[in-house]
Amino acid sequence: MAMDCIKLPGRVLFLSQDPSKIQRQIHGENIPLSAALPLRDEVSVDEIAPTWVCYYFGERLEDFPYLGLDCGGRFPVTEGAVVRGGFQVVVSGERHGTHGAREAALFAEFAAGIRLVVAKSFDPEYLRHCHDIGLLTSTDLGILEPLGRGEPLPMELFTRGQDPFTAEIIRNGGLFGYTHARLNGTAALPLPVRDPRPMTLGEKILARAAVIDLAWPAWGLPAVAPGDGLLVKVDWRYSHETATNLAAAMLDMFLVEQASFADPAHIVAFRDHLSFAGRFLGQDGGQPGFPEVVRRLQSFQDSFCSVHGIRLHGELPDGTGEGISHVLMTDRYVLPGQVVLGTDAHASHGGALGALAFGVDAADMANAWVNGDVRVTVPSTALVRLRGALHPGVFAKDLALHLMTLAPLREGRLAGHIIEFQGEALAGFSTDERATLTNMAPVSGALTGIIAPDAETQRFLQERRGLEVPLEPWMRSDPGAAFALELEVDCTEVDAMIAAPGNPGNALPLHQLERKVAVDIAYVGSCTGGKRDDIERVHEVVRWALDHQLMLPLQVQLFIQLGSEDVRRHAQDHGWISAFEEAGARVISPGCGACIHAGPGISTRPDQVTIGSFNRNSPGRSGPGPVWLASPATVAASAFAGRICSFEGLRAVTGL
Repeated sequence: MAMDCIKLPGRVLFLSQDPSKIQRQIHGENIPLSAALPLRDEVSVDEIAPTWVCYYFGERLEDFPYLGLDCGGRFPVTEGAVVRGGFQVVVSGERHGTHGAREAALFAEFAAGIRLVVAKSFDPEYLRHCHDIGLLTSTDLGILEPLGRGEPLPMELFTRGQDPFTAEIIRNGGLFGYTHARLNGTAALPLPVRDPRPMTLGEKILARAAVIDLAWPAWGLPAVAPGDGLLVKVDWRYSHETATNLAAAMLDMFLVEQASFADPAHIVAFRDHLSFAGRFLGQDGGQPGFPEVVRRLQSFQDSFCSVHGIRLHGELPDGTGEGISHVLMTDRYVLPGQVVLGTDAHASHGGALGALAFGVDAADMANAWVNGDVRVTVPSTALVRLRGALHPGVFAKDLALHLMTLAPLREGRLAGHIIEFQGEALAGFSTDERATLTNMAPVSGALTGIIAPDAETQRFLQERRGLEVPLEPWMRSDPGAAFALELEVDCTEVDAMIAAPGNPGNALPLHQLERKVAVDIAYVGSCTGGKRDDIERVHEVVRWALDHQLMLPLQVQLFIQLGSEDVRRHAQDHGWISAFEEAGARVISPGCGACIHAGPGISTRPDQVTIGSFNRNSPGRSGPGPVWLASPATVAASAFAGRICSFEGLRAVTGL
């Protein structure tokens, strides 16, 4: 039932820069805002809940909020302190929830009893997650005074500035409260009213899938525009293991009645992130007993999928994994014009087929399981027009890194946007290469990337699935559609690229690298670099090296992790794997692996240098050593050169 006001009798926890002030509150003292100043700014999700918290789910998370809160090198919050302290309100400074894509952090806050977060400003993604689980937010520190007097606060304070549909969700206590109202037949569905207008491809997909009647499911609006709040019918919903279990735990906590799942045949689960963790991580992953935690997580996912009739792509009988979710979804499931949800930002992979594919949090996924739709605020679309053609030896990964050097992406101006790729250069890109472009779009902060389907899309679907898929006239942006920003990129000016450690935005043309960078680990794999075409490019380098009696240097380890069993079979049939093994590379069965510090190929010492085909290279993500990003071909060439080097550069330096 929608609420008009809320009363919060619990205690207020001020996240001060002074750790002693936080400890005084934890030990029972109530202090006013004036005594807590200055407040901590930029409390990140890593500080709200450290990375290892993601391996837990359910009420166990109540013990973890703010364990990583760093106050000048001191960490004043201990395990269980927030829930024991009876806190309901948390107050911090600017940009609370930065790097806000880890919903386990917000769930930890909620599980510990927090119901309101007051801060001077918030990370936008953090705010979205708050709306999902019913965690209220405010940037008005003035509400602390009436709150302290025990006065009820009107909900209008928390819905101000929101679109009508998001406001309805907040009034119902979040997405789960809204689903309760839907199940009870009391939910309202405010709809935007738009005259027909030229629309982008992404807008057209959302308009066609917009839910217009909750009582009798019906879809389709004549037009939508950026900022409109919608419910959108979903074609595919898929989740990896940690998100599957967190979403299931949210269902148990927030939806007490047994809710059936809408169209379970179009729900898929994957064990790809941790498929190697139980076997590979003898280390504890930052927590004692980590391997046992992983085993419990896997067992829970097995049981959950069995009970609800969900297809689980897990381990094969020989213990290897079936594949990375994004690769398998694109190769086996996604079709043009569909709406696809995944519990990972790189669900955008599916945009290569002309689908609107994007990542959502566990709360969105849990509600989508039950309702078959998802809440969307229509994003703006940016157009990237690709002119010319890439030179031989330059690939989609190089282009993706080149885009990161352009001001709009580098400065984060496309955050939350759909990036639509157009232009004659796309004719030379296979669907696997297109998937690299759309997969990498969220690295710049974009919601997703999309490419209108064409003859290449039809070829791919026929080759991979035996499907004859017609191209419908609506499946492209309208003439006159409004783009928030337009970029022209001359592909003839793109060179082989690398990204220096720390951020994909540290990209530069390889020829501008001013020093020789020796490598210890060369890793080919991940959803961005483990597809068929990626592995073929690597084979071209390896075959050339073998034909010229060039061996891997003794100090270099070359790992090749395949994106799926389908990719492995294709590579086996074409003789690529035998060539890799002959060259001394270690071929690894499918999984995310070293990309997320969960498999062979991670560094084990800070002085080990990795070059990888990952989509991200944040510190510690793939071990303690620095990680450089490059295309699969450059990774393989660097392995044989013993230093960062393109395939063209390898042939030049060897004189062969």
